[in-house]
Amino acid sequence: MAITEPAAVVDARYSEPGATATAWSDALDVLTGAQIFWLSTVRPDGRPHVTPLLAVWLEEALHFTTGGEERKARNLAANPHVTLTTGTNALEHGLDIVLEGDARRVTDDAALTRIAEAYTEKYGSDWTFTARGGELHHAEGGAALAFRVAPRRVFGFRKGAYSQTCWRFPVD
Repeated sequence: MAITEPAAVVDARYSEPGATATAWSDALDVLTGAQIFWLSTVRPDGRPHVTPLLAVWLEEALHFTTGGEERKARNLAANPHVTLTTGTNALEHGLDIVLEGDARRVTDDAALTRIAEAYTEKYGSDWTFTARGGELHHAEGGAALAFRVAPRRVFGFRKGAYSQTCWRFPVD
């Protein structure tokens, strides 16, 4: 199910004069190709929590996994609002992406199988999971919860020719 391509708006306050909006296809290239993302969640006491993780872009959303007892899983149980960031640490080139949305747990084994296949395709055989009982199970043991984050708003920070683009998405 493809969503309508979001409208891109350049924020002139944070862009060079004459900057144009970054194409959504450029943002998708970053979202699909990035190996590491940074997930920001909120602890139950309101303090922020940030952690690096692997994620895959599938069916118009980012998907990530975590153990059920990990801090991020406990945070998400209390507050599903998240930000995922990726990009480059270079100053003069590249495109950094900030994706905002709500993390929703995926428990359907058919959807989990598609997520597992996407992980193996992107990250290799060390990241092979089997979907069973609403969780992803690693061949070497251990279960993981999977979360889907459909974007509500995405920011693209182009470097070199500096520009900030914002894409907005419909809310479910």
